[in-house]
Amino acid sequence: MAGNRKITRFRKNRGMNFGLVIFLVVFLYIIIAIINYFSQKHVESYQVLMGSLSTNNIYKGVALRNELIVRSEKAGYVNYFARESQRVGVGNLVYSLDESNKLASYFTNNTDASDLTAKDLSELKTDILSFVNEFDPTHFNVVYDFKYSVEGTVLKLSNANILSDIEKINSQGALDLVTFNYAPASGYVIYSVDGYEDLSLTDMTSELYDYRNYQKNQLISNELVGEGDPVYKLSTSEDWSIIIKCDPEKADELVAEEYVKVKFLKNQDTSWGKVSVYNNDQGDNFVMLSFTNSMLSFCTDRFIDIELILQEDNGLKVPNSAIVNREFFIVPKEYITKDGPSNVEGVKKQIYLEDGSLSYDFIETTIYNETEDEYYLDDMTLRMGDILIMDGSDKTYTLQKKGSLIGVYNINKGYADFKQINILYSNDEYSIIKPNTIYGLCTYDYIVLDASSVNEDELIYE
Repeated sequence: MAGNRKITRFRKNRGMNFGLVIFLVVFLYIIIAIINYFSQKHVESYQVLMGSLSTNNIYKGVALRNELIVRSEKAGYVNYFARESQRVGVGNLVYSLDESNKLASYFTNNTDASDLTAKDLSELKTDILSFVNEFDPTHFNVVYDFKYSVEGTVLKLSNANILSDIEKINSQGALDLVTFNYAPASGYVIYSVDGYEDLSLTDMTSELYDYRNYQKNQLISNELVGEGDPVYKLSTSEDWSIIIKCDPEKADELVAEEYVKVKFLKNQDTSWGKVSVYNNDQGDNFVMLSFTNSMLSFCTDRFIDIELILQEDNGLKVPNSAIVNREFFIVPKEYITKDGPSNVEGVKKQIYLEDGSLSYDFIETTIYNETEDEYYLDDMTLRMGDILIMDGSDKTYTLQKKGSLIGVYNINKGYADFKQINILYSNDEYSIIKPNTIYGLCTYDYIVLDASSVNEDELIYE
């Protein structure tokens, strides 16, 4: 019957939930790891690589040359026969002056592409390719100089061909009012004037560097000129100079160099310039760099961008924040010995035993630098006033002499290990140091980025 039914109660399974336990363990591990991470001091490292410093040694200079302006003796139309930048000798034909303008008409009617030989066309092609290879969009003004240069080349070539048939021109009466003019001196022909021709170092002012006020008067063939007007100028010497404006510290640095290597940004060529300095009444500092070559490449340029190559040594590049100055004991080399069993270097420090007798302890030390007679030893294991014993002798040396070394903390082994460095040169952010020194750094070493954040032999957590 329903009232006599027996009900059996099943026991619940109270066994351990291993999944929950594993989750709790992992969760606890993560919490501990996070706490440890934020409680530890983390040091940022820096890998040492070869490099050089980028210093701001780029200047805009004013070019000064020995320039002779040749002026017209009478009015007329000028036609040039010498190409710009061409070197002419005394008595070479440079231009003609036509009072009637008949010669220009003859040139127009008798000059076409057929007048230019294969050699002439090759010369034009060379000029164009050279311009394309050297063109810098940031200096667009050179396009106009190139335009005038090509025009001058074409006129010179075509005019030279016409002059080779001078008798034919004479028979047509084209030379009745034409005067041929010849170079009064040897030099490079330039078809422009700008008012800077007679400047010297002592004439320099800051206003002369303002390109907005600069006016260059280009002299063009077949233009009408008046009596006394400039028709061209000659750069008569290979000696020339570039004058830059700089601060007093840089001027003193350049004077100390006496000769400075200069890179011309226009064509990337380099040359050595002799240094001289002038300070005007307004307190401006001007440095003149004098050259005896390369003038031809820049004879048409008044403003020239240059870079001063003051330091070319490559080395290990380290941030200045990593550099630290530390003191060390200086010990004569004869007091450094090696421990027998371990063969490690160290010193014997004099001690007193309990019975009052003298003995010694061998103290392992690290050598951080050396001179001809002395070693620089770590001051972490030794103290001022410690007495060292010379191995195999009764001579002693009392620690009292200290010296400082400049270095960085190497962390290749997981702790801060001081390494001495030899700085070649530096700027505000980085220093270039001598690579592969005995007690120094090597390429690809890791160092502490901020030396003030660690202590010697401290364990490093990155």
